[in-house]
Amino acid sequence: MATASKVIKCKAAVAWEPNKPLVIEEIEVAPPQANEIRIKMVATGVCHTDLYHLFEGMHEGGFPVVLGHEGAGIVESVGPGVTEYQTGDTVIPLFLSQCKECRFCKNPKSNHCEKGWIADRQGEMSPAESRFTCKGKKLLQFVGTSTFSEYTVVNQMAVAKIDPAAPLDKVCLLGCGICTGFGAAVNVAQVEPGSTCAVFGLGAVGLAAVMGCHFAGAKKIIAVDINPEKFEMAKVFGATDFVNPKDRSKPISEVIAEMTNGGVDFSLECVGSVGVMRSALESCVKGWGVSVIVGWTDLCDFAARPIQLIAGRTWKGALFGGFKSRDGVPQMVQSYMDKKVKLDEFITHNMPLAQVNDAIELMKNGKCIRTVLSISPQ
Repeated sequence: MATASKVIKCKAAVAWEPNKPLVIEEIEVAPPQANEIRIKMVATGVCHTDLYHLFEGMHEGGFPVVLGHEGAGIVESVGPGVTEYQTGDTVIPLFLSQCKECRFCKNPKSNHCEKGWIADRQGEMSPAESRFTCKGKKLLQFVGTSTFSEYTVVNQMAVAKIDPAAPLDKVCLLGCGICTGFGAAVNVAQVEPGSTCAVFGLGAVGLAAVMGCHFAGAKKIIAVDINPEKFEMAKVFGATDFVNPKDRSKPISEVIAEMTNGGVDFSLECVGSVGVMRSALESCVKGWGVSVIVGWTDLCDFAARPIQLIAGRTWKGALFGGFKSRDGVPQMVQSYMDKKVKLDEFITHNMPLAQVNDAIELMKNGKCIRTVLSISPQ
């Protein structure tokens, strides 16, 4: 490519400080260094974790930053030492790396990796190094990806090569939300055929969890949300029952216990609220109930009575749906191409990158499931 080994000037949405609108700026993207890949972004979803960093986490060491972590694009150039990827490959950058060499990567029980930003920069939510500059200042790279930019540079251990026939404005969602929810049900909860499930929170992650429960053969899937507009959508993904806590006088766990003869076999918390996490746990049946925490938060302690666990319930958490990222994402792309999982149905809005603040407002106000931003043509 004519741009290889040169600095690229391009457009990106920059968060200069927390709790402020993003600004479309011209930024400089340096060439990839050893083991790095420079990607021309085609499309990106807007995920609640972007909003969490901007409006809730607000870690002062985490700005200025280019947000976005649910994207897909084409390899523009590769740095020294990159052998598995080449210019023109279709890829999804990953917030969760998979080096394939560390003890976590080698252990089938885990999808963590010791070499990514998560190991030591959870507050800042970005690696210390970045290939981005703007107006003479370094811009941080959100969770190592930064998909709200026309170009980004990602370490090869955090890139999944996918089927070149896949539509990038759909499969970009597999970079975070859909794998997170679907995998939490299928890989982590390990939902069983004929079981009963409850999913708390019907954003994209929760709806993907509903889809995972349905995929795994659950016979009863209770969708829980305080926004009744979400219920029709949940039906599309396989939900059988709906509960709005605002319509009930008693705790939601009691409502679910009455519906299921003592509680569900599996519950999934897809909100990121410690109160809802407790409700989800208490909605499980004693003896074998499993509750999985899926929503991302690191601001408050959670609480429950020890008797809940002594009675035989299991309380666990999952990052990225338990998928080992570089292995799992191409498989999920294939499942979409084979029509085994849905993606199109999650997308309620499409906009150009210039409208990123509108997309953020839609999500903040619960008016969308997923907005996909087009960055450049596929």
